[in-house]
Amino acid sequence: MEYKFSDKVSGLKASAIREILKFTSVPGVISFAAGNPAPEAFPTERIAELSAELLRDDPVLALQYNITEGYTPLREFLKEWMTEKNCFHKEFDDIIVTSGGQQANELSCKVLLNEGDTLLCESPSFIGSLNAFRSYNVNLVGVEMDEDGINLEKLEDALKTQPNVKILYLIPNFQNPTGRTMSLEKRKAVYELACRYDFIILEDDPYGELRFTGENIPSIKSLDTEGRVIYSSTFSKLISSGFRTGFVSAPAPIIQKIVVCKQVSDVHSNIWAQVVSHRFMTTVDREAHFNKLRDIYRKKSELMCSYIDNSFSKKITYIKPEGGLFIWCNLPEDCDMNAFCKQAVQEYKVAIVPGNSFSISENEVSHSFRLNYSTPTNEQIMDGMEKLAKMTRDILD
Repeated sequence: MEYKFSDKVSGLKASAIREILKFTSVPGVISFAAGNPAPEAFPTERIAELSAELLRDDPVLALQYNITEGYTPLREFLKEWMTEKNCFHKEFDDIIVTSGGQQANELSCKVLLNEGDTLLCESPSFIGSLNAFRSYNVNLVGVEMDEDGINLEKLEDALKTQPNVKILYLIPNFQNPTGRTMSLEKRKAVYELACRYDFIILEDDPYGELRFTGENIPSIKSLDTEGRVIYSSTFSKLISSGFRTGFVSAPAPIIQKIVVCKQVSDVHSNIWAQVVSHRFMTTVDREAHFNKLRDIYRKKSELMCSYIDNSFSKKITYIKPEGGLFIWCNLPEDCDMNAFCKQAVQEYKVAIVPGNSFSISENEVSHSFRLNYSTPTNEQIMDGMEKLAKMTRDILD
């Protein structure tokens, strides 16, 4: 039988990263292609204790349906925590718990965009959100980045020339895939443009607590006085990615529509994970836990960067991260990036992600590739980076 698929999914392609990860099942392949938290970062003992207590003392809470907005004690905690971070404005915001940060972004798009409306984003950007946006047949337009975030001149050009710009999607902290962090000056300028051109900013912040060097920069949400910023985040990098527990802080009318859409999508997010997340965040020393995570990723990042600095071909440049999970490397323009990534996994047994996996347009040319340091062990980082270093010298020098 010939199947005819809807316009919403006909143009979607499987995530290139997920396809690359298939190679990691081949014996001997070291993967720098994922974006998973470090296994040693999971607070497994405390999660086991909290889960046992919940199932022993209140099993019905864990096993029964709950409200779409999210577990009430968790939402109240998030309102207090986000208020401390200036990411929740009590006078006009509300919060909903979502099934991960990706659902938060997808539902925000669903409630605000009509088919043909324009969504602007950084180029390159997170493939998971890009595919979610594409599924709504929006006009997805990428804007080039500078070292300190989105290029403001090109952003304003897009605002002037693209039709019906409704949303600007940004990952200001340790952006996926580039690892770049947007400066405070640019955050202020972006918000000013939102007010001038009347659009919504979707601020995706999954890595914000993982800064291991430098000073924290206020969120764009903290600058919001007109209800123009939707702030999405997640516990995936702080507690457990498997929990699929994210949240949205946004103006109440937007949250109300997200609630309706989520009822259609999955009724509510996993209640066991919500309860355990709440009890974890309210019973542990949060800052001590976050510092442990930062220390893990700082050491892994420094280890990986040391090989790029000391052993890679000098023709490769890269962005040194201040936090997050990724390193963005740039090849010389005369080097075939796709062939380079293919050779890395097939001959050198190291999986890396080609930069065009994160492109907004198929016509975009990329000379970059992404490395992840959070998932591999330190031994795998050393082994894999030695192999990549040899490859870069063999090919480029």
